[in-house]
Amino acid sequence: MTSHLFAISVDAADPLRLARFWSGVLGREIVDDPREGVALLPDGDTGFRVRFLPNPDPKTTQNRVHFDLTSGSPQDQRETVARALALGGRHIDIGQGPDDGQVVLADPEGNEFCVIEAGNTFLAGCGPIGAVNCDGTRAVGYFWREALGWPLVWDQDEETAIQSPRGGAKVTWSGPPLMPSDGRDRVHLDVVPSGGDRDAEIDRLLALGATRVGVGRHTADDVVLADPDGTEFCVLSR
Repeated sequence: MTSHLFAISVDAADPLRLARFWSGVLGREIVDDPREGVALLPDGDTGFRVRFLPNPDPKTTQNRVHFDLTSGSPQDQRETVARALALGGRHIDIGQGPDDGQVVLADPEGNEFCVIEAGNTFLAGCGPIGAVNCDGTRAVGYFWREALGWPLVWDQDEETAIQSPRGGAKVTWSGPPLMPSDGRDRVHLDVVPSGGDRDAEIDRLLALGATRVGVGRHTADDVVLADPDGTEFCVLSR
C-alpha cells in the first residue's frame, strides 16, 4: 500500500479570492464542492488538486512549501509574472540574488512562489507547476519516497526530489537548515490511501517516521500527521 498525493492545500482568509488568483495564473478550473471546499482541478492524469481552506489567522512566517512555476521561454516567464501581478500578486525578497533567473512573488495573501526561468532542465516537461518545493531534510525526501511510492529523481548535497513514474510535478526538499515554523503549516500536502484502508496506511506512515498530530483540520475525520521534520500533512478519508 502507498499514499496518493490528492491535493496541495492552502489556508486562506478568503478561499474564493485566492482560488481566483491561482486559477488566473495557472489556467485551471475552479470547483466549489460542499465536501472538498474551493479547489482547482488537476491539469491531467498526473496532477493534483490545489485546495483553499478557510483560516482567519494571519500568515506570520515564510511557508515551508511553495510552488515553482515553469516557463517555456523568456517571454513566457515575463507573461506569467505580469499576469500574477495584474491579478494581485507582488514581488518579494526572500534573499534571492540580483543574478537569479527566477522571479520570486507572493500571492494576494502573502504565499511565496517562484516563476522559474526558461531553460531549466530539471523541471523540463513537468507542467506549469514544475515542482512543489518543500523545506526539508534528506531523510524527509526518503520518507516521502516510501510514502508515495515515487522514485528519487535527485539526491545530492542533502537535496532530494521525487516524481511520479507517470511524470508531472516533482516534489523537492532543499535540505538543512530548516525554516522556523509558527506551529501550523499554511501550505501542506493532503494524501489518501491508494488501497482504501486508511488505518493500515496511517500505521505504515507512522512506522516510516511520521508522528500523529491530531484530527479535524479540514473535516472531522481528517487525520493530521507530521513528517520526520515536523511538517504537517493530512491523511484524508475517501
